[in-house]
Amino acid sequence: MKKSEVLFGILRVPIDAIGIVGALILSYYLRRENIDLIPNVQLLQEASELPNLQEFITEFILPNLAVLIALAAVFRLYALKSTLSAWQEIGRVIAVVLLWVVVVMGWHFLVLRQLFYSRILLVHAAFLITIFLILGRGIVIFLQRTLIRFGIGIHLVVSVGKHHAARVVQETLKADRRYEYFGHIPSLSALKRLQVRCKPDLVLQTDPSPESNETITLINYCRSHHIGYAFLPPVFADVPHQLTVERLGLVPILRFQPTPLDGWGRVWKRIFDIVVSVLLVIILLPILLFISIIILISNGWPIFYISARVGERTEKSIPVIKFRSMVRDADKKKQELLGDNERKDGPLFKMKNDPRITRIGKLLRRFDIDELPQLFNVIVGQMSLVGPRPHLQEEVNRYRSYERRVFAVKPGITGLSQISGRSELEFKEEVHLDLQYIEEWSLLFDAWILWRTIFVVAFKRSRG
Repeated sequence: MKKSEVLFGILRVPIDAIGIVGALILSYYLRRENIDLIPNVQLLQEASELPNLQEFITEFILPNLAVLIALAAVFRLYALKSTLSAWQEIGRVIAVVLLWVVVVMGWHFLVLRQLFYSRILLVHAAFLITIFLILGRGIVIFLQRTLIRFGIGIHLVVSVGKHHAARVVQETLKADRRYEYFGHIPSLSALKRLQVRCKPDLVLQTDPSPESNETITLINYCRSHHIGYAFLPPVFADVPHQLTVERLGLVPILRFQPTPLDGWGRVWKRIFDIVVSVLLVIILLPILLFISIIILISNGWPIFYISARVGERTEKSIPVIKFRSMVRDADKKKQELLGDNERKDGPLFKMKNDPRITRIGKLLRRFDIDELPQLFNVIVGQMSLVGPRPHLQEEVNRYRSYERRVFAVKPGITGLSQISGRSELEFKEEVHLDLQYIEEWSLLFDAWILWRTIFVVAFKRSRG
């Protein structure tokens, strides 16, 4: 570990302490002077139970400074080598402050058997401590990155092995200012020659084997020369952010999780789908009834077209409901039109001026109105609001194993590939975008895709 990392890790403690003390003193003065943080609003009455400043410092600030620092340490906010993102660190700061508020209230109510002498002071203190801690850590990060620009604190990395490091690894090391990649060397003897010119901070072995003497010798050499050792997994996943370190008892393992949509992720997505779909059905019910009547008058029965599509994990087909936008025997006529298929890059069928589409169908498909009945598929759990495009069985029969990875989640009414080019996308690009969604899913991602769908539908060209 670099000395600068140790220095900045330790520096967080006094900076946090200054921020906490400053926030508590400022909160005290705001309450004493009856100043509210809400502009142009004065809700506070004169403070009558506040202790003097000396008592407040000795009886409240100093004990709670120790409590807050201890809580921050428990939440690993002083780890010398942090792997947290900025948002994760902010989340932990907020969690620490909220837990501290609970501790203060519990101490006064359960131990001292009295209410805290000023609730608004506690609210101000929680808000200001959060802001000051985040600002303090921002200052530390800014100083650390400034020194890195001058070459202080940079990790020197070299890869070792018969095979070169994967391209994504090289690109990451070259793009990240915290690292300087020396390149690839084939063996331990080459590493020893390199050490004559400089001492690497980290050795990345590209072909580790627990039974290889070369691997064992390299590890022992790194240990004895105080060089960090790491290895790249022999089966290097194309989405390394989904690799997690877990344990089987005391045995460490690397686990690849295909999607965050497991456990609570799946629960929250299902709740989100049900709530939003039910609200949309209630809001759009008059429009759905009106469209049904128009289709019935112009094209007759049936109003809906039910297409058998492959669902999640390809275990069984699902009946995807749409407003009928084609003639009644559209599926039979498709066989006659296969020679006019404009998609030559994969198993999909696309035809810009499909003669099977009715006049009212063109309007429905222009604004994707024909897709609205799929909200009922979402409510019963066969589909999701956001996900990969529902696939026909005849298409799936031609998919390779790589492309079948899109069945890890439920198909969606809209999705990342649908808002990124739709029928203009090549098949491999569509699959790539669907897999990106599956591997990077979050509720915020779903909300963003739904928001973007509104604009894509409103301003897109007519669908092929």
